[in-house]
Amino acid sequence: MTRSDLVSELASKFSQLTHTDAESAVKTLLDAMSEALIKGHRIELRGFGTFTINRRAPRMGRNPRSGESVSIPEKRVPHFKPGKALREAVDQEVHKNKS
Repeated sequence: MTRSDLVSELASKFSQLTHTDAESAVKTLLDAMSEALIKGHRIELRGFGTFTINRRAPRMGRNPRSGESVSIPEKRVPHFKPGKALREAVDQEVHKNKS
C-alpha cells in the first residue's frame, strides 16, 4: 500500500472527508511521527506496534570493488516492532491462505 492508496482508503471510508482533507490528515500524522523519531522519542500504537530509533555503532567496512577499508560512521536508524495483535492477524491470514 502506498501513501496515495492510504489517502484514497481513508477518504472512501469516511464520506465526510474530502480527498484533500484525507491527504492532509495522512501528511500531518506522518510528519508528527517523523518529528518524534528525529527527536529520539518512542512511538507506540497499541495493537499495531512500536517505532524506535536504534543506534548503529561506528565500524570498519570494506569497499567491495577495491577491497580497501572504509570507516563507516555511527548511524541512528528507525526500527519497527509489530505488536502482538498485528502479528497474530498476519499469521492467521497466512494460515487461512494455506488451507
